[in-house]
Amino acid sequence: MARDLPIGNGNVLINYDAAYNIRDMYFPLVGQENQSSDHLSHFGVWTQEGFFWIDHPEVKKSLNYLPDSLVTNVHCSHERLGLQMLFRDGVDVQQNVFLRKLRIENNFDMERKIKLYFHLDLQIYGNGIGDTIYFDPELNSLVFYKGHRYLTLSCFSPDEGKAKLSGYATGQKGIHGLQGTWKDAEDGMLGGNPIAQGSVDGIIEMEVTLPAKGTKEVWFWICFGKSKQEIERMERLLRTVTPQAMLQRTHDHWVKWVNQDSHELSLLKPEIQAFYKRSLLITKTNIDNRGAIIAANDSDILKFAKDSYSYMWPRDGALVSHALDRAGYYELSRKFFDFCKKAMTPEGYLMHKYNPDGSVGSSWHPWVNQKGNKQLAIQEDETALVIYTLWHHHKLAGTLSKSKDDYDQLVIPAADFLAHYRDASGLPLPSYDLWEERYGVMAFTVSSVYAGLIAASRFAEYHEDKVRAVYYADKAEQVKKAANEQLYSEEKQQFIRSLYWNYDKEAYEPDFTLDASMYALFDFGLIEKTDSRMINTMQAMKEKLWVHTEIGGLARYENDYYHQVSHDIAKVPGNPWFICTLWYAEWLIASAASNTELQEAENLMQWAIKHALPSGVMAEQVHPFTGEPMSVSPLTWSHASFIKVTQEYLSRLKDMKNIGRKQKNDASEDKVLEPVN
Repeated sequence: MARDLPIGNGNVLINYDAAYNIRDMYFPLVGQENQSSDHLSHFGVWTQEGFFWIDHPEVKKSLNYLPDSLVTNVHCSHERLGLQMLFRDGVDVQQNVFLRKLRIENNFDMERKIKLYFHLDLQIYGNGIGDTIYFDPELNSLVFYKGHRYLTLSCFSPDEGKAKLSGYATGQKGIHGLQGTWKDAEDGMLGGNPIAQGSVDGIIEMEVTLPAKGTKEVWFWICFGKSKQEIERMERLLRTVTPQAMLQRTHDHWVKWVNQDSHELSLLKPEIQAFYKRSLLITKTNIDNRGAIIAANDSDILKFAKDSYSYMWPRDGALVSHALDRAGYYELSRKFFDFCKKAMTPEGYLMHKYNPDGSVGSSWHPWVNQKGNKQLAIQEDETALVIYTLWHHHKLAGTLSKSKDDYDQLVIPAADFLAHYRDASGLPLPSYDLWEERYGVMAFTVSSVYAGLIAASRFAEYHEDKVRAVYYADKAEQVKKAANEQLYSEEKQQFIRSLYWNYDKEAYEPDFTLDASMYALFDFGLIEKTDSRMINTMQAMKEKLWVHTEIGGLARYENDYYHQVSHDIAKVPGNPWFICTLWYAEWLIASAASNTELQEAENLMQWAIKHALPSGVMAEQVHPFTGEPMSVSPLTWSHASFIKVTQEYLSRLKDMKNIGRKQKNDASEDKVLEPVN
């Protein structure tokens, strides 16, 4: 089930499923240590007329955020039981506290007693072995702990004047046939067991009296800490400051943060402007405060391979940081580059992916080739793109004068690796592609290596390292020359995706498969956008990769097998991906010669908005026939792609207006200068 409505503060990240159940609770690192590990935490309501959990089919929902913020705005209604609920959830920007404000409305014309239930099913440290839960009478909270991880679950009703919960239960779950304490709530009576250990869960109750046609307000919260003293301090602070003040400051913080962007967003249509800002906010939820930009934190993907997307891929991180830099969020990118600087191997390359704490992540890239000889288990574009985006980071932030340490510690070793990791023709040696599926010489990788070497040359020139400036520029030109000679097919009149080494023939063989990632040839500056070969390639890409269903969108490549749902390749070459569709929009923007061509790009941006969840969350890909989100959700790269394409669109839109204004002025001048008969 797709994840939705991520909220967080860089230490804590909360994800929900489509029914508004909490599914993921990451702490103390975004993407590492999922304290709930996809286990469902329930929220329920008891009335004398009946009981329901929030995911019951009778509960109608509208899942969204408050505008320009990371505070949820979720409306739920149960018509038969006469209740309406408005949820406002957020993670405090200063303390590691999840806050839930609930306004519940009675539609019946009589006073009613109701009971609200908040249940937590935790897997502390990501597993359910040896957890403890107990009721703390001083805190009036349930306390969960194991090792150096502590969480509290508490509630409060200002309208009732109640600072205490009205009931609780702790118990075991998933063993001895026990389902969990949530079952104890369905009759409106909690058992009150004060402590449990092992595989455990817990639930609290808040009883309120609803006036006829009236409303009440109830608060729930979860504190996250590394010691009992820390959560006790947070509980005292929260009750002093008040949860309302915390949620308000959180809302205000995000509204101010997202409106720092210096782009002239007023030129955009309202829905594009709003979606651009939503993409910035959602991207922020997947960034850890220590610099790791995480690809996705949807634990539902664990069902496929017992692994997740909760890693920092240097390529994804570099492209996300580039979009953030262009928006002016330099401090986030700075932490990412510091992360990469620490992660860099002595040989000058970055590994496949990393855990949020900086350790090397899991990998499926072998260290030996088909002949049993050693090969590097890397994707070379990940190293190259970090150099490329680092250069733009310093240019945009105006910090080139402070870039000497980056140049010495990151750029030189990485650029030296790129310069040496090439064959006699000048092409980069084989590595894995950006899709992590094939080992060869990819157009995307070659383009990124060229861009990385050009960036390194510019760094060297700035720091008056003249020998390296010439050296890196020369190597970049060799890459470009080799790419023009070997990555273009005269027969097809277009560029090719890659070259694969044939071990029997001891030679490269071309791969003519059209791949959306070939947009990198122009985007990273290897091939001019006006080059007829590039134009032919992009036109062929659109023809071959467009999904010919009511959903539309662009697939990754011909006959994409990942989550494949149709073998009718002519109609569905693969599932439509947000990033691929937006890459093509980037091409249209870059090559647009008229407002009509620019409109085609805007249509693809609107496609992304239409196929996101109502909250604005974009998955990795969508189902080609239903449009339902597939794979992980949200994918940080999807949102970064929308951010970048919007920036490109704005720039081109302003250019078009200036051209139109100039043409109008020229025409006016010509008219004035016409001879009078």
